[in-house]
Amino acid sequence: MDYISTRDNACRVSAAQAIVSGLSPDGGLFLPESLPQFTRSDIEAMSKQDYVGCATEVLSRFLTDFTKEELREYIGKAYAPAKFPPREVAPVVQLDEQAAILELFHGPTCAFKDFALQLLPYLLTASLKKTGENKTVVILVATSGDTGKAALEGFADVPGTRICVFYPDGGTSNIQRLQMTTQEGGNVMVFAAKGNFDDAQNGVKRIFTDQPFAQELAERGYLLSSANSINWGRLAPQIAYYFTAYISQVNSGKIKLGDPINIVVPTGNFGNILAAYFAKQCGLPVSRLICASNQNNVLTDFITTGTYDRNRSFYLTSSPSMDILISSNLERLLYLLCGRDDVKVRGYMEQLSTTGKYTVENELLERLQAEFSAGCADDAQTAACIGRIYREKGYLCDTHTAVAVEVYHNYREKTGDLTPTVIASTASPFKFAGSVLPAAFGTQPQGDEFELLGQLEDKSGMHAPAALAGLRQKTERFTRVIQPAEMKQAVSDWLL
Repeated sequence: MDYISTRDNACRVSAAQAIVSGLSPDGGLFLPESLPQFTRSDIEAMSKQDYVGCATEVLSRFLTDFTKEELREYIGKAYAPAKFPPREVAPVVQLDEQAAILELFHGPTCAFKDFALQLLPYLLTASLKKTGENKTVVILVATSGDTGKAALEGFADVPGTRICVFYPDGGTSNIQRLQMTTQEGGNVMVFAAKGNFDDAQNGVKRIFTDQPFAQELAERGYLLSSANSINWGRLAPQIAYYFTAYISQVNSGKIKLGDPINIVVPTGNFGNILAAYFAKQCGLPVSRLICASNQNNVLTDFITTGTYDRNRSFYLTSSPSMDILISSNLERLLYLLCGRDDVKVRGYMEQLSTTGKYTVENELLERLQAEFSAGCADDAQTAACIGRIYREKGYLCDTHTAVAVEVYHNYREKTGDLTPTVIASTASPFKFAGSVLPAAFGTQPQGDEFELLGQLEDKSGMHAPAALAGLRQKTERFTRVIQPAEMKQAVSDWLL
């Protein structure tokens, strides 16, 4: 299976080349030339396998450069019991009669990004060999909070790689920041960038499309790649857990094989919900995809009106991983909804770059709304939802998950849709103890982030993940703050 750029149908590469490149030279994102199909009997067969088996089946249909045996080996190492719970890698917890929570935060960095970023190092290093590339890969990452640590954890001391992460200065929780700035490894670097996530993301994209800089790095023995979800190797592994979530509901008797479910995803960059869309397009029985935004509700407005407009106020919220106004992965959806019309997509992206907005045609909007519903929740609604769910259900969720739960409840009340629903839970509540404590228990946060972890443990009766509590003993290694305009020079200086 070849991969094609969303901005140039003539740009065709192998799966391994797409993973190594990350971003197309024209600035587009790679997509498979066609989407594989899973039949009812395929899903039934997968229901008898563990997570590694299911993920192998899914990824083998997309990454045809790799043998099934290779993929099974990589996936088995990525989701080994030392990194993920041995019984259930991605457990599903029933919230009420209709809704269940898909817990995606049991990996080594306590966020859903672990599912892709524990696997990507294996896929990338193997892809380098398959493409005959012998340069050192320099992985550049912009993060709104969770991707950075997950990427650092995955690539730390991986031979033949170096990784540099940029996060928005003051735009993450303290725990998220410490997870990155204390990262160990001889091949890692972390910078705080002034501005918000979009500023950091745009800076990384500018570096990727700077051909003279790429040539300069090549002469020095380096090759640029990405671990953001613009890289297909980051996005593809996330498709698998929507299949396992569906299978879990079948195996538990909540639904019958073939019955549809709804899926709700809290998202800012649109990657996680796009993975759910791909699962549906590949044959998973999914009815509605519900996109949940925080106060930075650019996606909600787009799905509702057909106009994408980033020219708006930017808010720092209690769900910082969703504090995004430029949703990169939306480009992949547009490409598919407009019939793989690369000229049209290129036009939308040019408008976004020059004017900060674009409006899709009515026909495309109808296709979009046939698949997606959308809603948003501000910090007050998010906090109220955390408290309500804990009091009524005894379930403690983080701020991002609470956005999704609130949006789902509003959707269900508005539509009367009682279709069984899976809600993606993207992070541990302990990553955002300062917000969760007052919301769930009425306790005003006092002390540093580690004292807050202890208070949340005491109040909830739950144990803080060791990966978070252990940060107290670590020393911050990376404290430099730079302007977005300085990012390219910072990368160059680091590589000298």
